[in-house]
Amino acid sequence: MGISAVIITKNEERNIGRCLASLAGLVDEMIVVDTFSKDRTQEICREHGARVVEKEWMGYSATKNFANDLAAHEYILSLDADEALDEELKGLLMREKEQLQGVYEFNRLAFYCGRPIRRAGWYPDRKIRLFPKGGARWEGAFVHEELVPQPNLPVKRLSGHLLHYTYYTIGEHIARANKYSDLAAQGIAQSGKTGLRWRARLSAALRFFKMYILKGGFLEGRLGYLICRITAMEVYLKYAKAAELRKQSASSS
Repeated sequence: MGISAVIITKNEERNIGRCLASLAGLVDEMIVVDTFSKDRTQEICREHGARVVEKEWMGYSATKNFANDLAAHEYILSLDADEALDEELKGLLMREKEQLQGVYEFNRLAFYCGRPIRRAGWYPDRKIRLFPKGGARWEGAFVHEELVPQPNLPVKRLSGHLLHYTYYTIGEHIARANKYSDLAAQGIAQSGKTGLRWRARLSAALRFFKMYILKGGFLEGRLGYLICRITAMEVYLKYAKAAELRKQSASSS
């Protein structure tokens, strides 16, 4: 049974080669939808035999669904550019390939500043990434898109790992938290949620407590503390920014 690997990119030259190399010998085609990268992303993709399609950014879910529609084979393996299959997971997928049924869920292991993180709620970060074409769609209007499979499809969990190379530096994490809070704030501002300023403080405190204490983030040392602190900051910012957006909207109407 054929598998199409589908990836979306923008300026991913440091990651995309590792991602595509991990797929060699497993997939029958590699499709990369690139949103006009300015670095060597497209060149590296073509060096690995991937088909590159340029497309303007439509948001995470819409862009990923557009990419899925380009797949020529029965099954889609959807990865992010900063992910890669480890050898165990790749071997299991090779054995499954001729008898694929339903959707497949992987354990995702994140690397933070070069170190694997197994606590703070980051592991096992299980993700469905292999599914029949037309059997699942990405949903989510602003950020943190989610793959939603058809409810009648069985889910099979494989061992091994989908390796996720998240942030190379603390500064990158802070910048991403700021960006994601901007996107999330748009959705919150348009929702019916009230009390955004107290939600900002309470939700941030609860998120830190859950990750650092209940999920064992403190056991990861300094990096665990930073992960929990920056994540809590992102939660605070998305509500605070949403409150500001509403204030601006009210004053301009």
